[in-house]
Formats: sequence, structure tokens, C-alpha cells
Amino acid sequence: MARSAPPAMPPPPGPPARGSLSLHRAYLRSPLGLLRLGQLALGAAFWVTVAAHKYEGAAHFALFAAVLVWLLTLALFGLSLLGRWALVPWLGSRWLLTNLVHDLALGVGLYAAATGIMGYKARQKSYCNLPGYSQHCLYSAYLSASICGGIAACLYLFSGLYCLLRRCRDERDII
Repeated sequence: MARSAPPAMPPPPGPPARGSLSLHRAYLRSPLGLLRLGQLALGAAFWVTVAAHKYEGAAHFALFAAVLVWLLTLALFGLSLLGRWALVPWLGSRWLLTNLVHDLALGVGLYAAATGIMGYKARQKSYCNLPGYSQHCLYSAYLSASICGGIAACLYLFSGLYCLLRRCRDERDII
């Protein structure tokens, strides 16, 4: 049998290769990177403390708010650590502003509300903190969650102010 002639045109080129994934170490050492690590640790402590104990009423909102902010913070941290914020449509070109709004509106706002809720619930359960009380008591869990939430809200305030300072200096990058 006769062989057919090779095609006259070469095959179309493949998609452009993306750069390899590597850690953006400068971000990890920056004030914002360190604040994000603290926010993730305290946020996880908050919602794990609430979720591990019996909760009811407004604590459902506190748990929802804490998990929502924690997941969004994890996404911001991951994209910033990998230097891939340009992949986020519309927000990637405004990454400093995105971090600023996340920290001040979501982080401070929702964690302050969650902290207030858990502090109120701890105050309601303060009677069971007496010596000799033998029933299961949620006071220490609610108090621990409110302390973690308050410190996390402060960390979000600090990172929001850091982003605001960079924005006022007409800097466009988070580092």
C-alpha cells in the first residue's frame, strides 16, 4: 500500500504553558502574610470551639460567620501565597482593595458580631461556673470562643489598616 503524504501544515500549537507553582515567600514574611496566619489560626480555634460543643440560637449565626470568613481568608491566603491573584476575574487587578474590603467589612464586622454573640451566651451561662456545680457547663467554651473571636477581629482590623495605609501611599501590591 502506498503511504499518504504528510500534512502540509503543522498541527496548531497547544495552550500556552503556565509558570510553575511556587511559594511567594516575600508574602509569607510580610506583615500581611503573618497577620493572615494568625487570623487563620484564631478563626479555626473559634469555629472548632463552637462546633465541638452544643450550641443553639444565635450561636448558629456566629458559627456561620466564623466559617465564612475563615474560608474566604483561606482563599485569599492561598492565592496570595502562590502569587495567583491575577487568575481571579475582576478582583485580581484590585487585589489590595479586595484584601482591604475583606478585612474591614467581613473580618472585623462578622467577627465582632460573632464575638458579641458568644460573649452574651457566656454571660448567660456564667451561673454554672460556680464551685460544686455538677452539670455540663458551656461557659468555658463560649468564653474561649469569644476571646478567640475578639483577638481575630483585632487581627483583621490591623491587616485592614495595613492595606489602607498601602492604598493611601498609592501602592498597588499587597507586599
